[in-house]
Amino acid sequence: MLVTDAEHAMTYNQWQNMFHGYQWFVSSFGLMLVAMAVFCLYFRHYRYRKTFWSELKQVIITMFSIVVLNLALVSLVGKNISHDRWAKFWGLTIVFIPLSHSVMKRILSYFGLWQWPTFIIGCGQNAREAYLAIKSEKRMGFDVKAFIAPDEGHYESPIKGVPLLRIETAALTNMKKAQKFIALEYTQYQLCDFWLRKLASKKLRNISVIPSLRGIPLHGTDVSHFFSHEALMLRVRNNLARRSAQVMKRGFDVVVSSLLLIFLSPIMLFIGWKVSRDGGAPTYGHERVGQHGEKFKCLKFRSMVSNSQEVLQELLENDPEARAEWEKDFKLKNDPRITPIGHFIRKTSLDELPQLWCVLKGEMSLVGPRPVVQQELEQYYGENSDYYLMAKPGMTGLWQVSGRSDTDYDTRIYLDGWYVKNWSMWYDIAMLFKTVGVVLRSDGAY
Repeated sequence: MLVTDAEHAMTYNQWQNMFHGYQWFVSSFGLMLVAMAVFCLYFRHYRYRKTFWSELKQVIITMFSIVVLNLALVSLVGKNISHDRWAKFWGLTIVFIPLSHSVMKRILSYFGLWQWPTFIIGCGQNAREAYLAIKSEKRMGFDVKAFIAPDEGHYESPIKGVPLLRIETAALTNMKKAQKFIALEYTQYQLCDFWLRKLASKKLRNISVIPSLRGIPLHGTDVSHFFSHEALMLRVRNNLARRSAQVMKRGFDVVVSSLLLIFLSPIMLFIGWKVSRDGGAPTYGHERVGQHGEKFKCLKFRSMVSNSQEVLQELLENDPEARAEWEKDFKLKNDPRITPIGHFIRKTSLDELPQLWCVLKGEMSLVGPRPVVQQELEQYYGENSDYYLMAKPGMTGLWQVSGRSDTDYDTRIYLDGWYVKNWSMWYDIAMLFKTVGVVLRSDGAY
């Protein structure tokens, strides 16, 4: 069968376009592999352990940089690449790279190749806090084997079940490949200097110092020092005080809350109808303390009987255990006021969906401290009440993704203060994603 010149030209053009398409794909894939290899070596992701969200942030920023570089190269060489093909390739890549990182570390952990034997030098509160912080980030792979007593004093292990080694029994030469954390109290600076010299004299590496920095904002803090002086300077940014940060946070709240209100409106209408079947209003507003001490009505779907205050008063007068629980946490685990549908919407946190309207109005934020009543705020000792009043209360926050009602009240207060001191837009996004997992698992909800 004869092929006309036009058909031959069309076939040639098709093969040429296909060749250029594969050529672009191979070159882009090669660029990605080289860039990610350089990235992993530069940031030492398989040697210098980092938290999941810190590492993910670096991966995404690097991937977007590669995408921009690839787009510039494509424009320079004049390749006519399909927009759809380009978007699909890089969209999948941005998802695949972080996922492959996570899978790889899970595989290494499964075969016992990711765990890093770790020792904590110290026995005080700072050492205990260091241990709890390390254990909270299991993905980092630090396997704490023991605490090491900093001197010959009388010490006990700060964590029950974790052994305590004495200086004379700590075989430092056998700790060459282990990670060492020096976590002493701020009054033990001479002991810190002693241990740094001792470990250096043994030619040991993999040493980290966890200083006692209670109350100091840490995220985004620049660290520097003075030449020829052992004086550390921390430049605190106070991110939430920046006008640009406030605009960005408010813009994010408006866009996301608007989209969620539109998307979730059928569910909210159904819940409202279900709740109102007993004759009461589907929602109620409870007065809470907002930013700068301004009061507002925090909206929720009603999950209790209509005469809840009378039921509560009667319960507290007749049940000493319930009264003690209420005075401690302002919550009751087995609350007789909650309706059957109320149990469900509380367990799934669906009762808080009307707060999206509070976010849109500017009274609340998607992420922030837990909204409290005036009586609760009076228990926020010292500087923690100041930190609470600096930010808008949030629908979710650090408390909600850290155990919710399973955490004690002092921890809740501490977490609210930590959030305000260390705010970043990235942490807000991370907490929103973590909230989804917490809600699906119903962690600490009642």
